[in-house]
Amino acid sequence: MLPILLNACAPVGPDFVQPEINPTTQWSEPTEQGLESTPQQVVKWWQVFNDPILNELVESARANNNTLEIAGLRVLESRAQLGVAIGTLYPQSQRLNGSATNISPPDSSGSTSNYWQYNLGLSAAWEIDFWGRFRRGIESADAAFMASIAAYDQVLVILTAQVVDTYTVIRSTEEQQRISQENIRIQQHSYAITEVLYRNGQDSGLDMQQANSLLLSTQSTIPALEISLKQARNALSTLLGQAPGTVTALLTQEKDPQAIPVIPVDIPVGFPADMLRRRPDVRQAELQAIAQNALVGLAEADLYPSFSLIGSIGLAAGGPVDDDFGDLFDSDAITYTVGPSFTWPFLSYGRIRNNIRVQDARLQQALVNYRETVLQAAREAEDAMAGFNGSTQQSALLAKTVVSSKRSNELATIRFREGFSDYQRVLDAQQSLFSQQQRYVTSQSDKVRSLIALYKALGGGWEDRAGLPMIAPDTQKTMQERTNWGDLLETGYQKSDDEKDGIRWPDW
Repeated sequence: MLPILLNACAPVGPDFVQPEINPTTQWSEPTEQGLESTPQQVVKWWQVFNDPILNELVESARANNNTLEIAGLRVLESRAQLGVAIGTLYPQSQRLNGSATNISPPDSSGSTSNYWQYNLGLSAAWEIDFWGRFRRGIESADAAFMASIAAYDQVLVILTAQVVDTYTVIRSTEEQQRISQENIRIQQHSYAITEVLYRNGQDSGLDMQQANSLLLSTQSTIPALEISLKQARNALSTLLGQAPGTVTALLTQEKDPQAIPVIPVDIPVGFPADMLRRRPDVRQAELQAIAQNALVGLAEADLYPSFSLIGSIGLAAGGPVDDDFGDLFDSDAITYTVGPSFTWPFLSYGRIRNNIRVQDARLQQALVNYRETVLQAAREAEDAMAGFNGSTQQSALLAKTVVSSKRSNELATIRFREGFSDYQRVLDAQQSLFSQQQRYVTSQSDKVRSLIALYKALGGGWEDRAGLPMIAPDTQKTMQERTNWGDLLETGYQKSDDEKDGIRWPDW
């Protein structure tokens, strides 16, 4: 009963108190342009673009990305560390030992020959968790384990956003390529007209040179776009855990591969409090503070004496008179020791108290980091909403500008052919058309990327991780063959059902 009573003592050190964070009830950025302050589900937010290729890319990245697998392996590491901490609640030292020693005594001992001594025994030592040292260690390890899961979720959120963002860059670059080729055809036709006029002596050659200069300028955009496109495709391949160039076939399997993702009409964004509850990095920061809070109690327990129960039982035989090995198993060969002990580092020269101060300072850092994470989360969401609203307004205006520029180019070309205006009007109209089309595509891309940033800021995309393997099947097989992982490779990231009073049962 003594260990049970002693373990019932409350652990020393502070109990965690969550910092008070009072999120605003509404966004400071006006929810307009399709944004709505209504509850929303962002489990698979990328599916709102209704793009089968994008859906396939996201699923492939979530199954094969190396950074995500590293985060999963860190979850397994933290789970094993929790198992180490749980083991401290039980007898910390258990040893089975045996020996057979041949002794050659000195002549002065009176013995005339060598003899054998035999020993076989079991010893154990159990430091009782009187001050809650080990329970605080388990509390810290448990919070660190949950924080590693939150870190995995955060990597999942970031990865999903990166895949969709990179895909948008690829599609917008392809659209810019298409626009460049379209304008090159228009400008080549105009150049051909000015060349004919020059050869027929109807023009001084200035119009032909200006037309050629504009054509070459437009053609020069193609190599830069090719570079950007290749780099974006390589980046997407890396996110999918594949070699560069492997996604090209998938990206070009649709009839309209240049289509930039289409934004839905209504986009529910919920409320600030929903965002804070959902974001994994906010949850991770809180769990890290909980883990550090427990370490303060663990350090404080060093101020007090530790109590242990020590015992051993064994068999001993052999000696100068009779060294028969068979005597080891006689009843009179039994030997044992048992009793309590304590240690108290009462003169630590301030080391223990300074260690408590170190842990307390780290706790305060974790609490401040939690508050800062909350503030940064709110800022990211507000910035993304502002970017989305601004790019939506800009895109609408640029769409009208493109229509006007196309009409201006048509009219300028007609008037030039009919002799009512010089060729400079045509050059200006073609240059303006190309510029406005490029700006419009950029604004469309910015609008989609702002929405991606908004979904990322809202913390969407991790809730369905239960269906994902935290490590690849090949990795799991290799690790299981190399080390006895028990069932942790299958269940290391899931909530355990074998918990009692908040303490997980040991894996063994």
